[in-house]
Amino acid sequence: MTYLDANAAEPLRPAARAAVAAALEETGNPASVHAAGRAARRILEGARERIAARFGGRPAELIFVSGGTEADALALHAFGAGRRIIIGATEHDAIRAAAPEATRLPVDRNGIADLECLARLLGEGPPALVALMLANNETGVLHPIEEAAAIGRRFGAFLHVDAVAAAGRGGIDFARLGATSLAISSHKLGGPAGAGALLIAPGAAEHFRPLIEGGGQERGRRGGTPPVAVIAGFAAAAAEETLALACLRDQAERAAVGAGAIVCGGGAPRLSNTTSLALPGIKAETQVMALDLAGVAVSAGAACSSGKVSESHVLRAMGLGKLAGEAIRVSLPWNATGADIEHFASAYQGMARRLLRPAA
Repeated sequence: MTYLDANAAEPLRPAARAAVAAALEETGNPASVHAAGRAARRILEGARERIAARFGGRPAELIFVSGGTEADALALHAFGAGRRIIIGATEHDAIRAAAPEATRLPVDRNGIADLECLARLLGEGPPALVALMLANNETGVLHPIEEAAAIGRRFGAFLHVDAVAAAGRGGIDFARLGATSLAISSHKLGGPAGAGALLIAPGAAEHFRPLIEGGGQERGRRGGTPPVAVIAGFAAAAAEETLALACLRDQAERAAVGAGAIVCGGGAPRLSNTTSLALPGIKAETQVMALDLAGVAVSAGAACSSGKVSESHVLRAMGLGKLAGEAIRVSLPWNATGADIEHFASAYQGMARRLLRPAA
């Protein structure tokens, strides 16, 4: 199997596997004061320091959670009280579900947020919470977050950034972005599933409301015993560097375009590992199944819809019409090789020839 669905889950990195195995040797609860508890706490706080440093935050302002979905939900709950909520039209379903009545910020045909519209929306009413992802999980399109944060500051708005798709695939400096909060997830950067983090800006804690109450863990911001071994693997994965994948992605795109595909969002700055490929007239589900039978794993949109394949709200928001139901996502993992792309190219071109063949 050639695995090209990294935006659903990256393969586990060897360093993360080793860190998990080492941490599993410790049995203490990090909240306990005895020696075993203190050992577990050292692992937990060491991981907090490393992850915060990796993404330009402060350890005291990093909250461990169960993953990206919880981090997004926590941010909207924590900072949305008494505020209008504005979300990007192409946000992940974790944001859309947490704020179903939110105002949608439109995007252009390449999927980039309309910042002029954002300024108008922020000027039309009381202070708002804006949620805008750093990179789209389906197309890889990057939003101008620093510019959005600057606009938000003019109007007293908070800004939450979902960086789940972007983390581990390019440098992220939370302080430089100027956002109020930022979400990341372990298994999207090569760590084990079951952990994520929400970084909050200095001074933002005074506005913070916890979503899960409990025994005072995470400075009272998120109750529940943290999964120390999973978090150790998260920190190890976060420290790894992802090699530039743009050349391999571009090679995959050339092969697909030569077979009749359209690259969605190809005119915008994007993650180096991600491409959204539409094959006009052929349902995304059909393409995913055909490629799977050929030994290539890709997806249609996000992987968080319980196995369902449906029309992409991301591509609809980009104004791509029927292509929203005819696009697959190809996302290269950290260990992708030229042989993987050659296999994909052969499989895709063969699929396109069969499915686009005129009926006899």
